[in-house]
Amino acid sequence: MQALLDVVLPVFLVLGFGYLAAWRDWLSDAGVDALMKFTQNFAIPCLLFAAIATLDLGQSFDPALLGSFYAGATVGFLAGLFGARLIFGRPWEDSVAIGFATLFSNSVLLGLPLTERAYGPDALGPNYAIVALHAPYCYILGFIAMELVRARGEGLRAAARAIGRAILRNALMIGIALGFLVNVLAIPVPAVAFEAVEMMARAALPAALFGLGGILCRYRPEGDAGTIAWICAVSLLLHPALVWILGQATSLSTGQMRSAVLTAAMAPGVNAYIFASMYGVAKRVVASAVLIGTALSVLSAWAWLTLLP
Repeated sequence: MQALLDVVLPVFLVLGFGYLAAWRDWLSDAGVDALMKFTQNFAIPCLLFAAIATLDLGQSFDPALLGSFYAGATVGFLAGLFGARLIFGRPWEDSVAIGFATLFSNSVLLGLPLTERAYGPDALGPNYAIVALHAPYCYILGFIAMELVRARGEGLRAAARAIGRAILRNALMIGIALGFLVNVLAIPVPAVAFEAVEMMARAALPAALFGLGGILCRYRPEGDAGTIAWICAVSLLLHPALVWILGQATSLSTGQMRSAVLTAAMAPGVNAYIFASMYGVAKRVVASAVLIGTALSVLSAWAWLTLLP
């Protein structure tokens, strides 16, 4: 109970305040969009840059850590995809979008603040290692799967070019790339400039959580209840359980296990809805899963926190 009060509830209260502000029209849709644009294009890239620029790459980018997390994520993707197709009879295109929802856990807006609240800022090194590869891996896998089921012939090459352009233009990827550049090449950053970056970074997580609440207010729990329940079960239970098992098999450290399992236990991120919208498939189901899964994360995060060492 203390873990719920001290760690989980403060994070979700900030998110809930954002939901309430949007629901009561205290913050307009334009205001929510502007806040999310600030966090995703400026504050969070600064957070990722500062974290990766000072990260011990040799220690944080452990193949066992990344292998455990992404193997679990990939199995979750396949479970979401084939479950939607074989159990619920969804079209293949819908099934890929549903699989993407079970693949793309909310590693930044929920995973980072929960881990920080539970174990402190010094525990975030493994989280940043996971986050650095998260969007590229998930989008590449999702695009390839979607183009394969759509069987467009040349579509796969076109999708590869689109993926490359999207990564190069994505502010999060730019922040990550610049952080790697500074770290690997040991480029000195003036103290006054780095302090300004850290000031932006300190605003990232609370502002992003508040904005995410406003975004979730737009979603309505519509669509197939069974499919939504399947997405939530795979995201909140199967994925972290697989990471737990693989982490024990690969002898992850306590800190790595905490970061990997908690990140895996997060609800589908808003990117899942963005992916579904790009293809115009399964939008209501995915949006509902993002909303309901985020609400259920209050209990699932508490449960995993009690199980983790």
